[in-house]
Amino acid sequence: MENNIKNVYITGGAGYIGAILVPKLLDEDYHVTVIDLMIYGKDVLQPHPNLKIIEGDIRDQDLLKSSMPGHQAVIHLACISNDPSFELNPKLGKSINLDAFRPLVEISRDNGVMRLIYASTGAVYGVKNEPQVHEDMQLEPLTDYARFKADCENILFEYQSKNFTTVAIRSATVCGYSPRQRLDVVVNILTNLAYHKREITVFGGEQLRPNIHIDDVSRLYSMLLKAPKEKIAGEVFNICNENHTVKDLANIIKTIIGDDVNLVTSPTDDIRSYHLSSKKIETNLGFKCEKTIDDAVSDLRDAFRQDKLPDSLNSDLYFNVKRMQNISLV
Repeated sequence: MENNIKNVYITGGAGYIGAILVPKLLDEDYHVTVIDLMIYGKDVLQPHPNLKIIEGDIRDQDLLKSSMPGHQAVIHLACISNDPSFELNPKLGKSINLDAFRPLVEISRDNGVMRLIYASTGAVYGVKNEPQVHEDMQLEPLTDYARFKADCENILFEYQSKNFTTVAIRSATVCGYSPRQRLDVVVNILTNLAYHKREITVFGGEQLRPNIHIDDVSRLYSMLLKAPKEKIAGEVFNICNENHTVKDLANIIKTIIGDDVNLVTSPTDDIRSYHLSSKKIETNLGFKCEKTIDDAVSDLRDAFRQDKLPDSLNSDLYFNVKRMQNISLV
């Protein structure tokens, strides 16, 4: 296996992306260790001889120090995801998303990890009017969630060295089906409502939202484990497939779910409008997305039809804020 990376340590590996990524890496013959609080269920990941699951907290430095040795790569997915979840408990969000990060990086480096891949966000750019938002643009995060993601990028690159390769991925909003489903991100929210209520309320509608299919994100992380270090060392890459207005997303969903779905427009004071260019990662690594928003909506529709997501309008398993409130995460 290239770069001698055989053992991969994934923080938040039982989350929305991890539930797709981990089985993919196992299929590729990696040995995977997942550290996760497991607050969305312990059956998200199926048993596998090359999978070790640690039910634990990334803020526990002793746990990191005892479980990190022997791994050549870290994929850092763990965080309090998205603005509403973060704003529910800003102190908790800061402790996990920012304060725990430098110790994680140092423990990784000091225990022989050769490559650390950080899941950042396209929200670090803030609102941009330019048609192509690229990696060289100034970061203007609007929220603490996005600001701490940008801060962590800066921390990460302090540690870039010949023997410790660091790379950050500024991702569009992820969409599609996962065994650890999220139904609190825009495409998934609207698809859930369209399928079960036959009505979508679009707040505003002209805001741009970049999206990427969950399978493509997982494929990218797998590629980054194999990529020559000189192509990714100290680099930041956007990853996005399609930039659409919220109104356009609603129309895509209506087309797939059914013509009987009613679209309602409502005013909003939400000025967040994000769009991303993936030209750099296409040029430097040859990575191109293969799945579309249509695919994500179809996958979710099929999951609903097959009852893979029971009580999808109400269960807190699909909504980060609800879950955090119900378990009183601290």
